[in-house]
Amino acid sequence: MILLRRKLRIETERMTLRPPIHSDFRAWTALRVKSRDFLTPWEPAWAEDHLTRKAFTNRVYWAQRSVSAGTALPLFLIRREDDALLGAITLDNIRRGPAQSGTLGYWTGQPFIRQGYMREAILAVVHQAFTRHDLSRIEAACLPENKASRGLLEKTGFKYEGVAQSYLQIDGRWRTHVLYAALRSDRRGKTDAG
Repeated sequence: MILLRRKLRIETERMTLRPPIHSDFRAWTALRVKSRDFLTPWEPAWAEDHLTRKAFTNRVYWAQRSVSAGTALPLFLIRREDDALLGAITLDNIRRGPAQSGTLGYWTGQPFIRQGYMREAILAVVHQAFTRHDLSRIEAACLPENKASRGLLEKTGFKYEGVAQSYLQIDGRWRTHVLYAALRSDRRGKTDAG
């Protein structure tokens, strides 16, 4: 297991990816409120206290514990030019041993969609997971009708693997998801001849 003794930061062309900190509360709340109608069709139902300072503080402590334990990489996307919070990406459920895998989840605030930020973040997190954390497989799931998310996963090297019935509760209902995965040594579709 790789434990991070220094601060986790991933630099991309336009962003710094880093765990949430307490001072992010106002920016996070404002972005979630502004993006609520855009996000809720794709996310689990928000708890009644979702936007409270206490819930955010718990999120920050969970992120710190998860990074220290090597079980998750919860990261906020911070645009360097103006320190704007753009969204978040989390590599969660990191499993060691024979699996060496994790599950990717992400969201982008509505004002920042379709500008390539999440594509940049996914590529950086996948690279970090394979090269620095020795993972072999990263899984992701989304609703079948979420064409933007499906396209994003495919553009970042994830391959469609199938369907999971009643996979997650989204917006208060059990929903079927399509499953994707990226492999460190991906030979799917290749033969020894090529």
